[in-house]
Amino acid sequence: MLASILSLGGIGLFAAVTLGFAAKKFAVEVDPREMAALEVLPGANCGACGFPGCAGYAKALVAGTIDLNQCPPGGADVVTKLAHILGVEASATARQIAVVLCQGDNRKAQLKYRYLGLEDCTAAQRIADGPKTCPGGCLGLGSCQRICPFDAIEMTADGLAVISRENCTGCRKCVAVCPRDVIHMTPYESGVHVLCNSHDKGAVVRKYCQVGCIGCNICKKTVPDSYKIENFLAEVIYEQDTEAGEAIAKCPTKCIMDFNVGYPDGSSYLPAVADKPHAA
Repeated sequence: MLASILSLGGIGLFAAVTLGFAAKKFAVEVDPREMAALEVLPGANCGACGFPGCAGYAKALVAGTIDLNQCPPGGADVVTKLAHILGVEASATARQIAVVLCQGDNRKAQLKYRYLGLEDCTAAQRIADGPKTCPGGCLGLGSCQRICPFDAIEMTADGLAVISRENCTGCRKCVAVCPRDVIHMTPYESGVHVLCNSHDKGAVVRKYCQVGCIGCNICKKTVPDSYKIENFLAEVIYEQDTEAGEAIAKCPTKCIMDFNVGYPDGSSYLPAVADKPHAA
């Protein structure tokens, strides 16, 4: 019995010494700046930087193979801290957030058929190009909401995805998962958007959506420098959108919205800036 105990003890001691030697011999030295950068990063592991997680991004930063501005969730504050850790100059880029360019929910936009499959937008899109008649409208099955790591997206009762301006970090996960490309990245400072994603002619749009853009050019005529019309769809020119809000009241289908004033119908989000609403 004693011999067995001593034998096991000897084996254990030998294994411990061997493992200790191996750990020291084959240890991978980690640059302390990498650990410091990892502590500064938000830890969301959202993949917006192009890496599976924050650890990969921190390693690439120290290696000098990627830019400081590749972490949208971190924002300017994280850029400043990373620059200090790495001993380089900070140059934060303008914040961008995601916007669902649609407000055609199940009350305002027609459906081709009743979809009873998986609650997944990509799955629905594969069946006859989706249940919504509009070829570019939000399918409302919540794929974007489920993938958002920051709880920045809600689904209204009538099946429309709405993204919070304040909660969105610009990680682009929702953009990647949307099968209809209805979610676009826009400058945070730009609150006015044309909430439509259809390039059909106006006469066709009127048949399936109450709030779709009909390419009437009224917005462009009202504020020529702030709007453009491409393929029958109006778009805000974000680089010069200071007066874009002036076209809201004149839009015949009310597809232009200022998110500083309010969100689409059915949303529980409240605007962060309590501006006076534009004239109706």
